[in-house]
Amino acid sequence: METPKERWVGREAGPLVRPYAVTRGRTRPRGIRFDLVTILVATGRRPGDHLRLTREHRRLLELCRRPSTTADLASDLDLPLRVVQVLLGDLYHHGLIEEQRQPSAVHAGGTAMPERPDTRLLMRVLDDLRRL
Repeated sequence: METPKERWVGREAGPLVRPYAVTRGRTRPRGIRFDLVTILVATGRRPGDHLRLTREHRRLLELCRRPSTTADLASDLDLPLRVVQVLLGDLYHHGLIEEQRQPSAVHAGGTAMPERPDTRLLMRVLDDLRRL
């Protein structure tokens, strides 16, 4: 018969930690939402002494030294996306990471293009690709 401690330890996987334990029961990030393709980068600020970072927080900060998407970070940590979003929210709230904005493209005439392409243009491109 399994003891309670043995139930939470996988033979091959090692100790299992429930996602709610990693986020301290929180299910939503503070104040900001990161979608799958949000690019995040560490600000270089050092966490204050009052801030207690978990192993997962420290690993995220390390990974964010290079610009990384939320999806890549979740994959690298092998954690559910929502858990990573909550942890990233903590880091963002304390100014340790920031969203890296894509530079706006500029037309040949010098006018800035909108951040998101026009839906009609995308539909025309898609139609043309289907015709190929």
